[in-house]
Amino acid sequence: GTGSNILSALQDLFWLSKSKVEKQLQIISVLQWVLTFLIMGVACTLILMYILCTDCWVIAALYLAWLVFDWNTPKKGGRRSQWVRNWAIWRYFRDYFPIRLVKTHNLLTTRNYIFGYHPHGIMGLGAFCNFSTEATGVSQKFPGIRPYLATLAGNFRMPILRDYLMSGGICPVNRDSIDYILSKNGTGNAIIIVVGGAAESLNCTPGKNSVTLKNRKGFVKLALRHGADLVPVYSFGENEVYKQVIFEEGSWGRWVQKKFQKHIGFAPCIFHGRGLFSSNTWGLLPYPKPITTVVGEPITIPKIDNPSQKEVDFYHSIYVDSLIKLFDKYKSKFGLPETEILEVN
Repeated sequence: GTGSNILSALQDLFWLSKSKVEKQLQIISVLQWVLTFLIMGVACTLILMYILCTDCWVIAALYLAWLVFDWNTPKKGGRRSQWVRNWAIWRYFRDYFPIRLVKTHNLLTTRNYIFGYHPHGIMGLGAFCNFSTEATGVSQKFPGIRPYLATLAGNFRMPILRDYLMSGGICPVNRDSIDYILSKNGTGNAIIIVVGGAAESLNCTPGKNSVTLKNRKGFVKLALRHGADLVPVYSFGENEVYKQVIFEEGSWGRWVQKKFQKHIGFAPCIFHGRGLFSSNTWGLLPYPKPITTVVGEPITIPKIDNPSQKEVDFYHSIYVDSLIKLFDKYKSKFGLPETEILEVN
């Protein structure tokens, strides 16, 4: 009767509310990460400077003193926190898109690795979720392997942000940091380098699968110097989550972007995603498009203290071929036509 109808309606409302809450939590989790990526470093620096000018200046002074003492920690493997990597917020972050990690081969814990991550995308969302959190089960899929996602060294000069990044196992993408992890931190380490970097981000746009790799050989030389195996990684869907204004080569916009890239280390992109309250408006939230990160077969690399250019070129060509084969093998499984070709620039 009427009572059962009311109860049924209340049950429907309850499940609808639960679904809405899940969706809102997903949006909040992604929004906090986007704001972290864009403004956390500058915001924390300004707040710290402000506190120095207030009655609470002692707190800021103590933090700055500790910062000086702790300055080199990012170069020595950082200070990861399994508690932070296992936060529930990262599972909501994962489910927003959703993001998946696909394992194709086992990795030996007696070896060290350099993962080449492609493509960069606007913010490297797949790289962060898969390797700086446990949301997609990286530790279960690759037991005994410690992943270190490498990012701009300048981020580790920012107060608070540096500690937040280190807690996820993120390290500076410079020679000192990589040398330490691959030579003084035992075995079972995997450094994830987004090889294309800022240059690649300038060309990412939905529907385009291209990587900046032809002249990127420094990571191969590092692998040879340490005898670390190379692992190609491709993230299907990374370029789909934001729309970007692409400036043509020779235009004033591209000139400005390259100047920023050369002098600061990153290239400013004009991009947009969806709005906070509606997918039909523009905003900073990425579009909820699936991102599937496929970890390929490791390439065995010999240890050569001073590799010649010929040796670097040889293993670089093997790596490029392996990446293309990985892309071709899995492209149709993740929504791309068989005719799709990976463009290597």
